[in-house]
Amino acid sequence: MPLDSRLWGKGRLGMNARGVHHTHPLICHLLDTAAVAEVVWDELLTAHQRAMVAGALQVPDQQARALAAFWAGLHDIGKISVPFQLHRDGPKDADGKLLAQELGGEQGYGFAAGAAQDRQSHEAAAHWWLAGALKEIGYPSSKRRPQSRLSHAVAQLLGGHGGRYHPVVYDKDSRCPLARHPGLGAGSWEEQRRSHFREVRRVTGAELVPQGRMTPGAAVVLTGLVVLSDWLASIPEEIRTRLRGEGWAGTPAELDTYWQVARAAAPRLVQQTDLLGTGFARPGPDQWVSETGLGASIARQLPDLVTEHGPGLVVVTAPPSQDRTEAALQAAAVLGHAANARGLFYALPTGSAADSHMAQVHAFAEQALTGPWRSLLLHSSSRLKPAEAAEQWARAHAVGEVSAEPGEEWAPTANSWLNSHHRALLAALGTGTVDELLQAVMPVQFNVMRLFAFSGKVVVVDEAHARGAWGQKLMLRFLEWAAALRIPVVLAAMAADKSVDAMLAAYRRGAAGGKEPVVQPRRLPAWSFVDAQSGGAHLPRQPAGAVRARKLNIEVADGAPDDEIQATLGLLVASGSGRAIIYRSTPTEAIHTFRQLTQHLPSLDVTLVHEQMRNKDRWQRLAACRSAFSPRSGVCGPSVLVTTPMLEHVRGLQFDLVISGPAPFAGLLARAAHAAGDQPRLVVLRADDKSHLDDAALVQRTDVLLGEGRTVSLPEELPLLLDEVYGDELIDRLGEAAARELQQLDNRRTVHERRASGTAGWLAVPGPWELDGDFGLLSRDHPGMEPELLSSVLGEEMVHVVCIYPARLLEDGVREQKLMLDSKKKRPKPGQLVPYLIPVPKRLVDGVAGDANAAWRSMAALKTVLRLNLTSENGEWVHTGAKHRFCMSELGLIIEQLP
Repeated sequence: MPLDSRLWGKGRLGMNARGVHHTHPLICHLLDTAAVAEVVWDELLTAHQRAMVAGALQVPDQQARALAAFWAGLHDIGKISVPFQLHRDGPKDADGKLLAQELGGEQGYGFAAGAAQDRQSHEAAAHWWLAGALKEIGYPSSKRRPQSRLSHAVAQLLGGHGGRYHPVVYDKDSRCPLARHPGLGAGSWEEQRRSHFREVRRVTGAELVPQGRMTPGAAVVLTGLVVLSDWLASIPEEIRTRLRGEGWAGTPAELDTYWQVARAAAPRLVQQTDLLGTGFARPGPDQWVSETGLGASIARQLPDLVTEHGPGLVVVTAPPSQDRTEAALQAAAVLGHAANARGLFYALPTGSAADSHMAQVHAFAEQALTGPWRSLLLHSSSRLKPAEAAEQWARAHAVGEVSAEPGEEWAPTANSWLNSHHRALLAALGTGTVDELLQAVMPVQFNVMRLFAFSGKVVVVDEAHARGAWGQKLMLRFLEWAAALRIPVVLAAMAADKSVDAMLAAYRRGAAGGKEPVVQPRRLPAWSFVDAQSGGAHLPRQPAGAVRARKLNIEVADGAPDDEIQATLGLLVASGSGRAIIYRSTPTEAIHTFRQLTQHLPSLDVTLVHEQMRNKDRWQRLAACRSAFSPRSGVCGPSVLVTTPMLEHVRGLQFDLVISGPAPFAGLLARAAHAAGDQPRLVVLRADDKSHLDDAALVQRTDVLLGEGRTVSLPEELPLLLDEVYGDELIDRLGEAAARELQQLDNRRTVHERRASGTAGWLAVPGPWELDGDFGLLSRDHPGMEPELLSSVLGEEMVHVVCIYPARLLEDGVREQKLMLDSKKKRPKPGQLVPYLIPVPKRLVDGVAGDANAAWRSMAALKTVLRLNLTSENGEWVHTGAKHRFCMSELGLIIEQLP
């Protein structure tokens, strides 16, 4: 039966002069995708990614390339089905009649009752049909365990091009898929699927029948290639340039001609992704800061280890500092060059830490990366439109280390192809939160695309220990996958402990390495290396020159927090110089302290930064802080920065004094890292509010450990004290009542950690060697797996608030900054909102409906954006709901719960 070019693959392409919708024949879209896949294979995949596929299929590289293009061309063959072709939203003629309606009346295109209501997606239809079709042409198969063989594996990964794999199709179903899904259609429907299959195979030249097996690594790479190729081949503006005229029938000769058209267009499509040409330069021998120390040790020894064993995992343990960050990036440069990686992702615990590190990551990229590279900021406050977020960040730093002047090539433009939620991780340079990594091993949509995005890069995880029990569990699973995919990883942690040892073991497990335990050196600083090829652990000579020893003086203040803060800073004012940072537990408390200090200590230069500021305000203030409170700053006079734990992991800020409310000991040490000098000073406000703290047991243990204050030798005592704060012996110091209270808190913490670890383990996808060929396990749904549960495992669920002043102004009194709504659907362009978003914990806005219209709420990008129309009350801009009162000012957003 000849191929029927009336079967459409892409619609919504505008109308012709007669009011008839343009359509793109399905066969053309399949060939478009196959042609793009060839270019993706040649230009975007790393040599290792290609080798993983060719090795799994047991074919030469060029044959693997042809097979990849063939399979990519089959991804939408499930669109040859009754529900898809006759969908009510399909292309129509001038009278509103479906163009495909005529098919149903033709001999051969009839279908059984209920076929049009078959709810099987076109992706699942491709999986079901291809499992049998590939088996018929000789691909290895198995009746008892189809998932163990190549025919089913290819069908399953192609069925997953919509972001989720589908369950295994067993032999009885693949032999007669119509019995379960009548929407596939018999007669001409079946003949057309076979015709399209044959033509795609003929045109791509993929006649070879591979005899290998689909490994987890090959499946990730091929899934990424297929999805990426489909995305690029589906750009409407580009499709319109390739539309076929009337009378085009899709004969073999016409298909051969169209294949050349598609191949000619494919390089341009891939070029516009801004992903080509990035690599790592060979690290020079003079790139470390000093001749001794952590960076120098890594720079001298790691290149030889990598040359001998290949890339892998580097674990760096040292107190938080600029030196540790530079050492981690030094390791990334060595690993990236050895792996021929095409970029880097730098992950941190919080969005604010990512904001502050971006400048340093850029400075690294200028030295370490070759060719053009594009950079995006990737966390909850930037994912709405990543390019706009990067642009606003650059504008905030325009007077700093990164210029936003025209000609800068690192930032994608607003209309960049990368400026999309699911595509952003593909950017050559990403600075973001560790959540972006952890979602790769959770059953969320396009999780495998995340693994694919990371598989061509180096991943650096700073403060790798900082995410609690759930984060630890998911991080172990990510490291297993990273090793299986041969992703070079650098982990930086404050000190070595059991959690760091577990990360080493997880990477070795993913690399199928030995099971004998490997322990990260406990002395500080230290580093170790595990190669991804064999999982072998290597403990190099540790740095001869330790980091500069310091005495951290910790004082515990028992008085009222406001009084203690003012008394401590009064000494700073009296001296006429000095810089301090104050950590308050919430934005409301930070704003209160800021107001108190400006009122009672007017000679003090006070700066306020917290998370409940608009994005652009927070980025501008962080940029100013980076300048004002840097080690090289020439600021005169006493000055203080008031903030929240959001700055705990920020680097590049230096103070003479750190004041903090209660926190776990590791958190206090992270904050104390901002203190300068040989004898840095930390004041802990014992009486401060503890109700907002997550871990009451660790806070209480820290209080017992500190007593009335103590001096800590850094880094020598750091591992010992971290062990001590968790040790059972700490309880022995207490009286009976206090010991019993602490034991109860410990029990609650243990229950919470086990619950969190258990939930994370339940949610996490299987490890690479646990799949047993069934990639559907990477997308499985558990009963009760709601989006809220996923959010809770990733940490506190956040929403974003945008405040609207009268007359739809986004900024008080600035007429130019007006909320622009689409004239038809009455909803804004999401990119316009990015500078004005305020991240807020969802629990603080529960019950607030907001003022968004139905069109706003129906837009996927705006689902977590709460619009608040403000009114003026007593000189304040407020929004009052049923349970909350929101007050917006230049100091940020304050949320008060009403009585």
